[in-house]
Amino acid sequence: MKKILLFVVCCTVVFFAFSVHASELDVVDVTITTAIENRMPVDSIEVYPADYGKLYCFTRILGAVEPTQITHVWFYEDQEMARVTLSVQSADWRTFSSKRFLPQWNGQWSVVVEDSQGVVLKEVFFQLE
Repeated sequence: MKKILLFVVCCTVVFFAFSVHASELDVVDVTITTAIENRMPVDSIEVYPADYGKLYCFTRILGAVEPTQITHVWFYEDQEMARVTLSVQSADWRTFSSKRFLPQWNGQWSVVVEDSQGVVLKEVFFQLE
């Protein structure tokens, strides 16, 4: 009986630790931009020409209590086009991913920011014309 109780307590502690860790991440900025300079986006776009070629998704994360990861999932009209895993190394961290586009990929795009357990933290939308 003691072993079962100890097992239940250990499982609860592990579950709580993962839950607290995931919930502490806060995406304070997610921006689609044409370039990154000095680790910051140069602009913020919502509509852009489809033949531009490449855009970036900049993300600033607060609250990581230990090194972890986030994932940028790029979607074109509800179809996953790319998945980029990025490191988060401190409590205030900036990171980005990029995506190249073909001219025929005009339409609605989004980038979903997920934590290391796949929980959606934020989503940003943009249009290629």
